[in-house]
Amino acid sequence: WYLVNYSPFDIVYKLCKFGPFKLVIYCMKEFQRANKVHHGVVWAMKQYPGAYIIVAIVGVIKGAGYMYIRTAERLVRGLWIPSSNEILQPSFVTKGSLAAAIVFILEKKGFIDAPHAVIYFGVVIFFVYFRLSSLLLGIHDPFVPFENLFCAVFMGGMVDALKRAVTKEPDTSGADTTN
Repeated sequence: WYLVNYSPFDIVYKLCKFGPFKLVIYCMKEFQRANKVHHGVVWAMKQYPGAYIIVAIVGVIKGAGYMYIRTAERLVRGLWIPSSNEILQPSFVTKGSLAAAIVFILEKKGFIDAPHAVIYFGVVIFFVYFRLSSLLLGIHDPFVPFENLFCAVFMGGMVDALKRAVTKEPDTSGADTTN
């Protein structure tokens, strides 16, 4: 922080904004995020051994804590934006932290039979890969296709589409379609 704000000629800031250094910094941040989620899950498993939802929540808060603090900080400043509430519209960081927390919980309970180093490496690669794909390819949330499929299958979207296709309901939009 000190070097970024007080270096002569803003050299450290300019270096951090340079593309290759920015990629390295983002990769290091994702290593740190995986570490925080893991340590949050380990700590919560010791404190609340049977409460898996609490353990997952602690892992998510440790991994994506800034997203939740940002909401409180905006509320204190008087800039309440309900559409940017992390609980109502979770970002990839929150969803990824939840997925990582679930993986670490399954590992601790013995449901995943792999060495800890392999599981941890997989979670780190997951975070790094999707951060780099977000920066380089513009993919901001890789969970969206799975969410759309889940909603279509389990929330009635597919049933409604099949009903409309089979029953040939008349157009109720009120638009004049005759020429």
